[in-house]
Amino acid sequence: MDDPLVVHTPGDREIVLSRLFEAPARLVFAAFTQPELLVRWYGARGWSLVECDVDLRVGGRWRFVSRGPEGTRMVQAGAYRQIGPPHRLVYTELFDDQSYPGETLVSHEFSELAGRTTVTTTLLYATPEGRDIVLRYPMTRGVGQSFTRLAELLRSTTTTGGEQR
Repeated sequence: MDDPLVVHTPGDREIVLSRLFEAPARLVFAAFTQPELLVRWYGARGWSLVECDVDLRVGGRWRFVSRGPEGTRMVQAGAYRQIGPPHRLVYTELFDDQSYPGETLVSHEFSELAGRTTVTTTLLYATPEGRDIVLRYPMTRGVGQSFTRLAELLRSTTTTGGEQR
């Protein structure tokens, strides 16, 4: 059974998402930072990551191109601000066709206990209005579906002996 995605809005510019995964932090961190793993889980059901560029260093850039239903295309990109494997990853995010102002600061915390990892993601929007616009989208459903795909990948990675470094 999948652990549910928990969503909080602690401030007028923040959305905090958390979910528990049955895998050690080093594997979960790898799944968030290695293109060969990202393409296997990133995106809601019906979406796939067709381009995945990751320059994993502070100041390095990342860019994801996703393809969805009926060929819909979504492009998002940003720069890495903090990289602390396997416990912290912070970067900026901006969509090519973004409907709200400014860059978003995305912070992932990977907390491991007894071989299980809780990922807590804080999305800090440039404005309260931007955060409110995102809350009206099916973002939490999409992230939930994407994290379900991640849980399946981690389960297959840890049970088949094919652990990633």
